[in-house]
Amino acid sequence: MDAGTPDGAGFSTPGAAIDFSGPERFVNREFSWLQFNRRVLDQARNDSHPLLERMRFLSISATNLDEFFMVRVAGLAGQVREGIVVRSPDGLTPAEQLERVLAEVASLQKDQRAVFAELSALLAKEKSSLSGPTGLTASEKTAGAPLRRHDLPVTPLSIDPAHPFPFIPNLGFSIALALANRKTGEAMSGAAALAAGPQTLHPPARKARRLSLHRARGCGGAFCR
Repeated sequence: MDAGTPDGAGFSTPGAAIDFSGPERFVNREFSWLQFNRRVLDQARNDSHPLLERMRFLSISATNLDEFFMVRVAGLAGQVREGIVVRSPDGLTPAEQLERVLAEVASLQKDQRAVFAELSALLAKEKSSLSGPTGLTASEKTAGAPLRRHDLPVTPLSIDPAHPFPFIPNLGFSIALALANRKTGEAMSGAAALAAGPQTLHPPARKARRLSLHRARGCGGAFCR
């Protein structure tokens, strides 16, 4: 256990003596995993790695955290919801673990954002950037017109009395739709799931630029008009 971990973020009190006959001698499983993911993030800070490799390590740490929430945090939340108070080997109830996990995750995400800002600035110096829709030039928006017409495959999701809420896959990208019957004008609801595919588009330009397709679609099409 790292004695320098801030109180409330880690799972032990800084500088506290460990009773090797009690639960304090164990390292909490969830906290141990989060520290592993911090070591992944540390590789993104390592300036001996190529710049894009550092960005890749940052991406891995974010993906790891997504999986952590889907499995570990979901498990703890389920135990709390069911009123389970059995303590883990390190002496914490599910509610106590969840509280401390979320505090540590908040700290980790703050560091991830700081590393992303640092790497984005370094990429900009190399004339490479991740752009949003509003950062595109008129010619780049025109170049994206074919993508608006021929986007990635879309899977319609039914919303009706028999299917009150469609299945939304984890880490998927779906669009909720407010529809109207053309003949009767009756209001209807719908949804569409976009198939997995390339996460970035490279607009034609002299500089190396990338556009997040998820961000682009979120503004009303492949590109904001």
